[in-house]
Amino acid sequence: MNGDSLYGALPIPLQNLACTYAGWQRARMRYTPYFHQTLASWMESGWSSEEALRSLQQARLISLVERAREAVPHYASLDVPPPVADSDPVTGIEKILDAFPVLEKTVYRDAPELFLSKAIDHTTLIKGKTSGTTGMALPLWYTREAVAEEFVAVWRLRVHHGIQLGDPHLTLGGRSIVPLNQIKAPFWRRNSWAKQTLFSLYHMSVDNLPAYVDAIHETAATYIQGYPSSFYLLGRAMLEQGRPLPKGKFKAVLPSSESLLAFHAEVITTAFNAPILDRYGASELAVSMTGCREGHLHVDMEFGIVEVEVEEETDEWVRGPLVVTGFANDATPLIRYKIGDVGTRSKQSCACGRPGDVFLDVDGRVEDYVVTPDGRWIGRLDHIFKEQRDIAEAQILQDEADAIEVRLIRQPSFSDDSEAKLLREIRSRLGNDIRIDLNFVDEIPREANGKFRAVKSRVGRNG
Repeated sequence: MNGDSLYGALPIPLQNLACTYAGWQRARMRYTPYFHQTLASWMESGWSSEEALRSLQQARLISLVERAREAVPHYASLDVPPPVADSDPVTGIEKILDAFPVLEKTVYRDAPELFLSKAIDHTTLIKGKTSGTTGMALPLWYTREAVAEEFVAVWRLRVHHGIQLGDPHLTLGGRSIVPLNQIKAPFWRRNSWAKQTLFSLYHMSVDNLPAYVDAIHETAATYIQGYPSSFYLLGRAMLEQGRPLPKGKFKAVLPSSESLLAFHAEVITTAFNAPILDRYGASELAVSMTGCREGHLHVDMEFGIVEVEVEEETDEWVRGPLVVTGFANDATPLIRYKIGDVGTRSKQSCACGRPGDVFLDVDGRVEDYVVTPDGRWIGRLDHIFKEQRDIAEAQILQDEADAIEVRLIRQPSFSDDSEAKLLREIRSRLGNDIRIDLNFVDEIPREANGKFRAVKSRVGRNG
């Protein structure tokens, strides 16, 4: 009997005990003395000044490059000059980065061992991998300090908004914590060590959602974290039952692991009656952005550098694929790594007052773009559904260049007028040459890891 089947055979109280033990182990790894020291430092630096943050970035970049040139085979093989500090840190950063070619994922995928530092004992490293939703799951290795810094970025956001370590909270994540054959509530388990209630994503059927709504109302918690698509399903159920949460129940809703879509955000804000504080990160631990109450994403400048390969530009913003350089992970340094996501960086400072680079959004992956017959790449299509009150949920699929399939879960109020309005919205963005096939379904499947993808385009991926 393997570990999963053993866990599934345990009675619920022992499953709760197992979740508590796992939570204790995770806390030991994450919340180290290094974590607490770094969090205290970043709480000061994060709102210091633009100049101070750029200077800090230059210093961390120089240290990263020096270690990579000495101990990492891939970088040792490059003809890259030693990094030199500049009195103007912006210029200094540009000069150092310009010496490196952009690192494509395929280069890492084909020889990941060439990115492993020889200066670190490999037996001390934490192993991981990317989610593989694009068909390219990559092996990863982390130092414990890198993992701690990732959580420093997470907790700086939370502490800044009045949330503390040890506060009771709810989680809707991708872990399989309730056996799939369980057909009655409770569809959640308890990690008592962290005062955490973990809800299963894989039991959120129409019949089971009322039990979830009851539990969300009844369980004491300061905040809720998890996949925004799951928040949306739960929020929609609360609104349909006329049971939104009272104001003040949560200090914040903290989405992660998926893009926060416009039509999701509207339902979540209304149902949970709390601000959404978004975050963008990646399994490679090479980038972190954290949200503010203005709805923007701020680059955690102490954690890394984010460049934009500009494909579109206005007086207000630049937009294109993201190229990231992470400072934290000495195990496998990633310098100018093309991570596969697309974002829009503002040219203006944020009204929230936080200095540094600020993004209006991170749109998603290249394969989340629809490609039109005339060759245009169209992202952020979730806005099509933002005002569609007669549609509960939607997903766009593209397997060929001249057509899309739109999967729709209809509300009872859906009508011919609703369909006509939807088609007008789609045509206004994709044009008249593409074929649109509407497919009405009762449920839209999640990915194997529980995530929801609003757009799945083979054409975009192949492009």
